[in-house]
Amino acid sequence: MVSKKASLEHLRKVSLFASCSTKDLQKIAKAGDEITMAAGTLIVDQGQTGREAFVVLDGTVTVRRNGKKVASLGPGTVVGELSLLDHGPRTATVTCETDCSLMLITQRHFSAVIDEVPSLAHKLLASLAGRIRDLDRQYYG
Repeated sequence: MVSKKASLEHLRKVSLFASCSTKDLQKIAKAGDEITMAAGTLIVDQGQTGREAFVVLDGTVTVRRNGKKVASLGPGTVVGELSLLDHGPRTATVTCETDCSLMLITQRHFSAVIDEVPSLAHKLLASLAGRIRDLDRQYYG
């Protein structure tokens, strides 16, 4: 079990939540549930509809896209975050590489936080715009 303070530090590392205040992060953490999963467990299945995201609190997960490994991610990273914003298909498959502690955040609970703290939506939009700009620079130069 990861402490509340450690959970906040992991959320603070998530690029999507980088501009959030400690108060915002506390609300997000309160909306999430800590779960544990054993090594080898499927977290996210590419192509399937998602309704939740997972913040890695402890352990390592493997991300595969079209069967090819694209990343190993550890504490302070998030997978499935697009599902907090839409009901589109998952863009990758993610499995636990080691035993993991994860913060599960459902779309419903995340939307409730946004409804409670509307300014959080502006921060998230700015973060997403930054990510799109980074991708644009990588692709187009």
